[in-house]
Amino acid sequence: MEFTKTPGWLDWYTGPSKPQFKLPPGSVDAHCHVFGPGAQFPYSPERKYTPCDASKDQLFALRDQLGFDKNVIVQATCHGSDNRALVDALRHSDNKARGVATVKRDVSDAELQDMHGAGVRGTRFNFVKRLADFTPPEVLLEIAQRIAPLGWHVVVYFEAQDLPELYDFFTALPTTVVVDHMGRPDVNKPVEGPQFALFVKMMREHENIWSKVSCPERLSVSGPPALNGEQNAYRDVVPFARHVVETFPDRVLWGTDWPHPNLKDHMPDDGLLVDFIPHIARTAELQRKLLVDNPTRLYWN
Repeated sequence: MEFTKTPGWLDWYTGPSKPQFKLPPGSVDAHCHVFGPGAQFPYSPERKYTPCDASKDQLFALRDQLGFDKNVIVQATCHGSDNRALVDALRHSDNKARGVATVKRDVSDAELQDMHGAGVRGTRFNFVKRLADFTPPEVLLEIAQRIAPLGWHVVVYFEAQDLPELYDFFTALPTTVVVDHMGRPDVNKPVEGPQFALFVKMMREHENIWSKVSCPERLSVSGPPALNGEQNAYRDVVPFARHVVETFPDRVLWGTDWPHPNLKDHMPDDGLLVDFIPHIARTAELQRKLLVDNPTRLYWN
């Protein structure tokens, strides 16, 4: 099947630099995706965008280039609840990948067991209105109750301004809850301001809630580095991510977000994204927890 990319779509960066930061042994890229290839794994008819292809082999090559040991592959919204591309990648990963699927309420127990056997360990609920259609909270809660006995967790993706109306739902979920990208804070606002403080309060008061401190390229207003200024990459995101890492060191994850869907202004060099890590996790102990201990505990136990 032929697919035409969304106009203006930015393809992923094909020549990532070798990171200067040496990842600790056993590091996990805990947030990345596969797209198709569309000819083999067609994109969903209900999708909000049509991406470039980004195959499992290309993802695993990036893993090796950057120095990661494993991946956590998150179902991309362009595939809807058809998890075949995800499951195929997991089955070909030599036990070096785990997955987060998208499931609907009519998923069968047999389908859940099959995905679990392939390495799926969670499901994702997307509340970003431009990316996903609205699903009633009671339906999502029903799904969460179905997956809880498998030991799966729920990944939630939302934008900071929507947290007040979602707060009670998130804190009522019966599983571990992993928040994508710190709930997408507005980095023009202060770290100690009320918007981000609500997110921090949610994590402090609910020990089942974790956060990914990923995607500075999505959150930054200051933008990517100048050609000679790599240390300044996405510097406006650093205080937010550093605060979460240092406050909740045992409940944070990091990932590249390769192949970076729906970026509008630039496509990041994944090597430079890795070099962002020591700015937010400033000690070897924090780096090991963020990159090795936490994702291994959540996905490989």
